[in-house]
Amino acid sequence: MPNLTPTRATPRQATSAAAYTADPPAPDDPLLSFAPVPHTAPRRNSITPDLQRAFIAHLATTGIVTAAARHIGKSVEALYKLRQRGGSDGFRAAWDAAIDRGVSRLEAGALARAIEGEQRMVVSAGKILGTEVRHNDALVMFFLRGRMRDRYGNGGLVPGHPDYEALKARLRAEWQAEEADRRASPESHEANLKFFHELKERWRREWEREQALNEAKARVLGDPPVDPDIA
Repeated sequence: MPNLTPTRATPRQATSAAAYTADPPAPDDPLLSFAPVPHTAPRRNSITPDLQRAFIAHLATTGIVTAAARHIGKSVEALYKLRQRGGSDGFRAAWDAAIDRGVSRLEAGALARAIEGEQRMVVSAGKILGTEVRHNDALVMFFLRGRMRDRYGNGGLVPGHPDYEALKARLRAEWQAEEADRRASPESHEANLKFFHELKERWRREWEREQALNEAKARVLGDPPVDPDIA
């Protein structure tokens, strides 16, 4: 994980990802050795190879696309447009690698807070009595579930896990058996319908959980603009 430096005057205030910066990549860092997007007829406002490398370096440092774009004085839309141009394979790969470093920085900051806790003021009757270290239990469980899924990840019952797939197969077999009974005995239709809806609701919750994780990842990586052709 990258070395993190608090940017707040008071270290205890450095509790968000934006409160930290990582060490910028060295000039000889392989991240910056990509082949830049060529300009056959460069203009005054072209994003030159030097600007492309400055953007990638700042993106690796902050993990924020908008901040890196602002650092080189270009719009996010122009950079996404450059990313889609022919000959941009190297630039695009470096962009993705820089984002990965930004995610590692985010994880490092969160992990540090989960382990070390945060200094919070103790206030009573409007007076500050001192400070104490508080730990975020939800953040701790997030890391335990992510890094020790079999032990803490809801019993390890996630798609692909043998126990999950076995349970899925058993529930499907039960539903099929219930369906066969329903056809043989129409009066049991209501009970079978209830069972089917419960099963459907179970899979819906699992799907929503996966969607929430994907949306969280998209927010960290930076969603592309709606219309990347806007200059």
